[in-house]
Amino acid sequence: MRKAVVTGASSGIGKAITQRLLTLGYAVTGISRTISYEDFMHADFQAVQADLCDAHATKKLCEALKKEDISILVNAAGFGRFELHEELSPEIIEKMTHLNLTAPMLLTHATLRSLKHNSGYLININSIEALRASKFAALYSATKAGLKAFGDALFEETRKTNLSITNINPDMTESTFYDELRFDVSENENEKLLAGDIADAVEHILTMRKGAVVSDYTIRSLNFGIRKKSKK
Repeated sequence: MRKAVVTGASSGIGKAITQRLLTLGYAVTGISRTISYEDFMHADFQAVQADLCDAHATKKLCEALKKEDISILVNAAGFGRFELHEELSPEIIEKMTHLNLTAPMLLTHATLRSLKHNSGYLININSIEALRASKFAALYSATKAGLKAFGDALFEETRKTNLSITNINPDMTESTFYDELRFDVSENENEKLLAGDIADAVEHILTMRKGAVVSDYTIRSLNFGIRKKSKK
């Protein structure tokens, strides 16, 4: 049975992708700070608790993954804060950069030989913000644009292998991502994405003819909408 690793698997996009991969017959190792077997209750699911904001925890996880036979790596963990850049704390800058960019590069480094050997798939969950410049998003956009650039360059680097690399760039997607933010997705179904939409994209990538790769997969809501939260 082919093995997949999904970061950020306890909620949102990462959870939807994990559920889809299990349905497709993969053994999945789900990684997050709080994840447990009970989140999925599936015989082919393994939970690994790790804080990918923490450099030591990330390196420890990488050492463990180097010993595994992995066919799919989905880098889905991430968070955002949208403020004037000078209002962000140095701690937030360091944590976001590590979780959104450094950790995926380290995890890719740890699993790359296995992914190439297994004609596997590397899938980075980026953001629409990787493709544009938005105010209040300098840090978040930089981390996501950096991850996209990493995936694009690695795709060119590995073209002589059977490794498929895809950057998925979703628009605003209904998830816990917005729990600590001052805005949320719209309540209108046509003005938001669902986590299942991103899982659909992953399934599409995995079921395509292996000789064809969608290297850049941007998903937008049909209409634009945003919901500002009421001030407490």
